Amino acid sequence: MESKKVSNPETKVPKTPEMNERDFVNDMLATEKYMTDAYSTAMNEVSHQTLYGDLATIFKESQDCQRQLFNLMFEKGWYSLEVADQKKMQQAYQQYSGYSNQLPYLQ
Repeated sequence: MESKKVSNPETKVPKTPEMNERDFVNDMLATEKYMTDAYSTAMNEVSHQTLYGDLATIFKESQDCQRQLFNLMFEKGWYSLEVADQKKMQQAYQQYSGYSNQLPYLQ
């Protein structure tokens, strides 16, 4: 089956040894992904409520920044997505929907 991509026309950048706009934005996006992961772990492990609140605020700001960078890359055609295959989605749903009755917190 042929995969279908969802993307915008690519904004061209110079192909030189120096970092270009796309490289910088991609680097910032990777950094924000790493930071939100680290903040999430810290929030799971912090015992002080005030510190938890501060981390949650910073996490939200970092997550919002990550989303803005993703939107910028997608808008400029530097990030594409694959269209989900409806049949595969239905199969995954059927496979995992039966697991919910095995989870202790839903009973």
